[in-house]
Amino acid sequence: MRDELHPPRLRRRRRPRLLELIPDLGLGLAAALGLAPFGIWGATLVALAALTWRLSQASPGQAFWHALAAGLGWFGLGLVWIVEPFLVEPEIYGWMAPFALVLMALGGALFWAIPAWIATHLGPTRRMRALAIPAALVLSDWLRGWIFTGFPWALAGHVWIETPVAQAAAWTGAIGLSALTLALAALPALLWRPAERQVFGFLPGILVAILGGSAIWAAGLARLAQPAPPDRDVMLRIVQPNAEQHLKWDPEWSQVFFDRLITLSAQPGRRDLVIWPETAVNFLLEDAGGIAPYMAEAAGAPLLLGIQRRQDGRYYNSLAALDPAGRTTAIYDKFHLVPFGEYIPWGDAMARIGITAFAAQAGRGYSPGDGPAPMSLPGLPAFQPLICYEAIFPQHPRALPQRPEWLLQATNDAWFGQFSGPYQHLAQARLRAIETGLPLIRAANTGISAVIDPHGRIRDSLGLGLEGSIDAALPGALPPTRWLGWGPTPVVILSLLALAGAAGPRFARRKGGAAPRR
Repeated sequence: MRDELHPPRLRRRRRPRLLELIPDLGLGLAAALGLAPFGIWGATLVALAALTWRLSQASPGQAFWHALAAGLGWFGLGLVWIVEPFLVEPEIYGWMAPFALVLMALGGALFWAIPAWIATHLGPTRRMRALAIPAALVLSDWLRGWIFTGFPWALAGHVWIETPVAQAAAWTGAIGLSALTLALAALPALLWRPAERQVFGFLPGILVAILGGSAIWAAGLARLAQPAPPDRDVMLRIVQPNAEQHLKWDPEWSQVFFDRLITLSAQPGRRDLVIWPETAVNFLLEDAGGIAPYMAEAAGAPLLLGIQRRQDGRYYNSLAALDPAGRTTAIYDKFHLVPFGEYIPWGDAMARIGITAFAAQAGRGYSPGDGPAPMSLPGLPAFQPLICYEAIFPQHPRALPQRPEWLLQATNDAWFGQFSGPYQHLAQARLRAIETGLPLIRAANTGISAVIDPHGRIRDSLGLGLEGSIDAALPGALPPTRWLGWGPTPVVILSLLALAGAAGPRFARRKGGAAPRR
C-alpha cells in the first residue's frame, strides 16, 4: 500500500539543481502577467495552480527553493519599475539599478519561500500541503503590508483590479482578494483524484474553481449595477503639468513647469478647488510668501498643492491649502515615508557619514507627519489626503477617527517611468476607493491623474506624459463598507484555521492517532 505520509517524492532531501528551478522561475513570471499593465489574470491562476501542485509534492527544503525561484519571477517582473528612479540621473545612480531590482525581487521572494517551507513542513500529505500553501502565502501577503514599515505592492489579489471580482474588496480588502486568488489556484491540487490519465484528476478542482470564480464575478457585476450615488455639487480642477523628473529641479525647466501650472489653473470654467500634484513647485512653503497670492489668483479658487516645507530644522513632504488671498489655511504632512527614498533609517546618525535620502530634494531627508488626518476646507467636504506611497496601504483609511467624504492622492509618478509602475500605483488607488466606498481623486505630476468613483471605476483620466487638466464633479460616496468595520481580521483568522487544519493530522499521528489518509 502506498505510504500516504511519506510518498517517495517527499522523502528526497536533495536541494534542487539550478536547471530544476527554471520552470519555477517561468511560473512566477507567468503569474506576474496578471498585474498591471498586463492584466492577464488567467495566466496568474494557471501559473499559481501549477506552482501549488509542484510545491505540494516537494519536501520542505525543496519547496523553499522552488518558491524562491517562483518569487524571483513574480517580484522581478512585478517590481521591474524599481530601476526607474536610479535612471533619472544615470551617471550618478545608474549602476545601482540592477542591484536594486535583484535585491527587491529576492527580498520579495523570501515572502514566498519561507511560507512554502512552513506549509510543506506542517502538511503531512499532498492534500494537506495544498491546503496549507495558500493559507501561508495569504498570511505572508498580509505581513508584508506591515513588517519593516510595510510594502504591500504586487499582492496576489491585485490581478483582479480591472475585473468585477475586485468588488469583493469592499468586504475583504486587498488581502481577501489575495486569499481568493490563491484558494482558486489551489483547488485543482486540493481536490485532485487519481485517474487513468493524471490530467483528468484535476477536473474536479478546476470545475469548482470555475464555479466559485464565476459566482464572485457575478456578485461583482451585481454590485456594479447598483445605482451610483449622486455627484456632489463641487467642481474640482486637477492640474497635470507633466514635469519630467530629470528636468523638474533644473532652474530653467522648473520655471516652464510652474508656468504650466499657472496657465492650466487659470483656464475658464467653474472650479471650487484646484489641485496640484506632489512637490509641484521647486521652492519651500516658507519661501512662497511673495508668489502665493499670484498662484491663488491664477487658481481662482482655493488651491491645494504639493510642496516641501521646513519647520524647526526639519523638512516635510506636504500638502498645503491656500485661500484666494494666498494665505495658508491647512497643512498635511506625509507620515508614511519611503525608506531610503524619502528618509534614511537612523537618519541623523547616517547623515554624519554622508548617507542621505535618495528622493528628498531638501535637507537630508523628510521627517514624518503626525499620521492620517482628514483635511477640512471652507465650503468643501472633508477629505483624507494620501501623498504618493501612502495610497498603497489599506490600513491608513481605517485608522481615521471619523470617515471623510472623499480621498485625495497627490503623487509624483515621474519616478516610476512609463512601463508598469504608474499603472500599478493607479490600480492600488482604485482598490482604496472600493475598500472604503469613497471616491478618490488623483493628481499626478506626469500622469495618470484620474477621477475614481467609489466602485473603483475611472470616470475621467489624463494619461502618462501629457500636460493638461481635468474638470470634474466630485463623485458621491457609498455607505461605509464591511471592510472598514472588520478589516483583515476574518481573512487572517481563516488562514490560521486552514494552517491548523492542515497540520492537525500530523499532530494527531504524533499523539497516537490513526495515520491520515489523503
